[in-house]
Amino acid sequence: MGEIVLVISGASGAAYGVRLAEILGKDARLVITDAGRLTLAHECQGLTPEKLAEQCGSTLEDNSNIAAKSASGSAAIDAVVICPCSGTTLGKLAAGIGDNLATRSGIVAMKERRKLIIVPRETPYATVHLENMAKLSGWGVIVMPASPGFYNLPETKEDLIDFVVSRILDHRWTGTELSNEG
Repeated sequence: MGEIVLVISGASGAAYGVRLAEILGKDARLVITDAGRLTLAHECQGLTPEKLAEQCGSTLEDNSNIAAKSASGSAAIDAVVICPCSGTTLGKLAAGIGDNLATRSGIVAMKERRKLIIVPRETPYATVHLENMAKLSGWGVIVMPASPGFYNLPETKEDLIDFVVSRILDHRWTGTELSNEG
């Protein structure tokens, strides 16, 4: 099995990406955009990309390095997950713009026919966001807005986060259960 590229962009909802990184652990190659770094620090009590990578045993790649392994068509990468996916990142992907490692990894996933999952976390969506999501979906990208369900009777914020993260994992690995192991 190859690695998973996990991009955390600047949309609100960094906790979804953090939880996914905890579960993927050493199988994740983390790419965090500049806006993602700011949102991560703001929403996750000062957490830095470096500290997250250390805690999870993940490899952290520099978002400015478009030649990194995460953007290689010949690397053993199984999937790219952009969680959360900002409107800016969404727009760049829909326009085919790979100007940083985050967007380049997504573009390479599409060209190599790898699984690409994006998790938009905006509300409400502008028409341009909806059009870009439809465009990407038409190209085979899995669009999974961070919309937690309530039929599982969540009791904590973590339950809501785990609901969305488990849906992402369901699209990546059939039958995978969430665990507290990372």
